[in-house]
Amino acid sequence: MAMSIPKSGYNRFMKEGAQHFKGTDEAVQRNIEACVELASQIRSAYGPNGMNKMVINHIEKLFVTNDAATILKELDIQHPAARIIIMASEMQEKQVGDNTNTVVILAAALLEHAAQLINLGMTPQEIAAGYEMAAEKALEVLPTLVVSEAKDLKNIEEVRHYLRSAITSKQYDNEEVIADLVAKACVQTVPSNSFNFNVDNIRICKILGSGVHNSTVMNGMVFKRGAEGELKTVSDARIAVYTCPFDLTQTETKGTVLIENADELVSFSKGEESEVEAQVKAIADNGVKVVVAAGKFGDLYLHFLNKYKIMAVRLTSKFDLRRLCRTIGAQAQARICAPPVNLLGHCDLVAVKEIGDENVVIFDKKSEKGNVATVIIRGSSQSRIDDVERAVDDAVNTYKALTKDAKLLPGAGAVEIELSRQIESWGEKAPGLEQYAIKKFAHALETLPKAIAENAGMNATEVLTKLYAAHVGGQKNVGIDIWKQELMDAIENNIYDLYAGKRSAIKLATEAAATILKVDQIIMAKQATGGPKPRGPKPQDEDDEGMA
Repeated sequence: MAMSIPKSGYNRFMKEGAQHFKGTDEAVQRNIEACVELASQIRSAYGPNGMNKMVINHIEKLFVTNDAATILKELDIQHPAARIIIMASEMQEKQVGDNTNTVVILAAALLEHAAQLINLGMTPQEIAAGYEMAAEKALEVLPTLVVSEAKDLKNIEEVRHYLRSAITSKQYDNEEVIADLVAKACVQTVPSNSFNFNVDNIRICKILGSGVHNSTVMNGMVFKRGAEGELKTVSDARIAVYTCPFDLTQTETKGTVLIENADELVSFSKGEESEVEAQVKAIADNGVKVVVAAGKFGDLYLHFLNKYKIMAVRLTSKFDLRRLCRTIGAQAQARICAPPVNLLGHCDLVAVKEIGDENVVIFDKKSEKGNVATVIIRGSSQSRIDDVERAVDDAVNTYKALTKDAKLLPGAGAVEIELSRQIESWGEKAPGLEQYAIKKFAHALETLPKAIAENAGMNATEVLTKLYAAHVGGQKNVGIDIWKQELMDAIENNIYDLYAGKRSAIKLATEAAATILKVDQIIMAKQATGGPKPRGPKPQDEDDEGMA
């Protein structure tokens, strides 16, 4: 009988120092543990009473927030399975702009329940198949729970109700103020066909000082800089926009001028002055009262702009210049010239104002409906302003999602409990081993209202029991009132969830959990040592990173 030779395994084809994990115990359970640990860190940030996290990123920037997308983005997590859940939450952020924490908590809850089934002897493939069946059933049930549709997205009062719950989960104390600001800004800029609404039309200007209640909305654009010349305020202004510096440009070929006496020097400088004056006069003759340029203003040009009572504003960002053109209806010129009247922009008021200790230039279109609105956010600290900005951003994305799909669901945990109840009763009748996974899917949905109750300091078991009793009795819209610590009708209290957001969150969380369950091997190549880390592409200018 031949002697069996032991196999050398994966070491034959990998570098020394590579790691390898295989099988249910090593790979699947290890992945599940990592994902559950990740979710446990941000679960306490879920819901209106969610706790803030203080995150200091790799460049020592401080974040104080309960926004899951920001926390996950700045933590720089390396574990491959946890990265899959983070990618799912990032996709949720891109598609809907809200419910990112829902994706992480639900995916981790599904994996936690899957670990219990694996310990009972079920295979990960059977569990993943059961979860996918349950998710399909959930997406079938979800349309039956829709309570209303957003009818008039140009009515500020109506829009405020729909945006409140998206803001409440980030800024519990200031939801009314922020909902009012965002509703005004969105309604001002929404085109006649609301389907074409663009989130880039809502700009944010953050100014330190005062409080959130002093934040305002401006129909137009606000820039944190002063004016270049003497003129600081112009009303009913025609505006010329240039993408070049407003200065004497150097020619491509070098020229030498031979000056032999003082008269020639005087006449040479006079010729230059008269040419510059002629250019500025031609601009003034076209009725231009404000000049906006993408570069510096030369002293000579500035002198004649002051002489002809033209205000000068310098913008350094090409993105800001492009948005300003969209706001005022101007066409940017590539060289200094007197543009025809039809290429000029118009604004009711261009003024330099002092807000806090910042000088800002305001382009205000008071009388007409503008294409761009700016939300001026005030706050006592930079981290506070940044957190309010994230709430505004979520609310604007919620409005955009409403323009695509106006269906609304009851909030405050009502949808999750109703889905859980219906899926569990359906799972009991399902044939095969998948029924265990389907029931666990129903139990995983309970994690979301349970987290809301726990973060509000309520007895989670007692609350869930009461919720189930209310839903069995046919009260489908009953959710958790964290203020009075009891149950309430979510619709009567104007607490809505987006149908599109909830649908996307369930889908992405299930896909992420199923993908992780189907991993049975982890092979990690040896880490490279030494040498600089590869850098990503540099932003083209200062505004490139911060585009909304």
